[in-house]
Amino acid sequence: MSDPYWNHNVHHHPQVLDAVPDGCGKALDAGCGDGLLTRKLAARAVSVTGVDRSPEMIKLARGHARVPGNVTYLEADFLADGSLPEGAYDFVSAVAVVHHAPFEEAVTRLARLTAPGGRLVIVGMAANRTVLDWVVSACGVPASQWHTRRHGGKRGPAGMPMEDVHMSWGQIRQAVNRLLPGCDFRRTLLWRYVVVWDRPVGESREGGP
Repeated sequence: MSDPYWNHNVHHHPQVLDAVPDGCGKALDAGCGDGLLTRKLAARAVSVTGVDRSPEMIKLARGHARVPGNVTYLEADFLADGSLPEGAYDFVSAVAVVHHAPFEEAVTRLARLTAPGGRLVIVGMAANRTVLDWVVSACGVPASQWHTRRHGGKRGPAGMPMEDVHMSWGQIRQAVNRLLPGCDFRRTLLWRYVVVWDRPVGESREGGP
């Protein structure tokens, strides 16, 4: 089934889905927006919770014509809501979310929501600060233009909350390597980074970064 729209975040959904562990039980999509990724995750996990603090986005997600039976949408702030148990999710995704909150607090909370032995995937954005940053970003322009034409334009759900990015690529790489030891950090051509981190099996459910 084709996506109802395309943008740089949707472009990275396949990387998120490919990272879902085999036999995944519970998954959490933090900052789920209109639920597009959450619905895709439903085919790869026993149950999926999509959480977003925007009532407009949750309304769109719940109102979709085909919400899988194993998907639950929750209007809440993943940073603070006590109904999200720490250490309970075998897979946690956060696409274009962490820059909407204090970065270290957001990453730490996502890590604690991930079960021991589970996997966390963060797709985020960063600000260009160095000459190399601008050169690498410039290389993505032709690719973005090609994909935009191929998909008939770059779009997203109406009312999606937006936030400027303030941390640089270097700052983010340094922070995630400290907060998520052993993680894989990759910068992509379309102005995103993808972090994949496996929480050590030996950690207690109350522990973590």
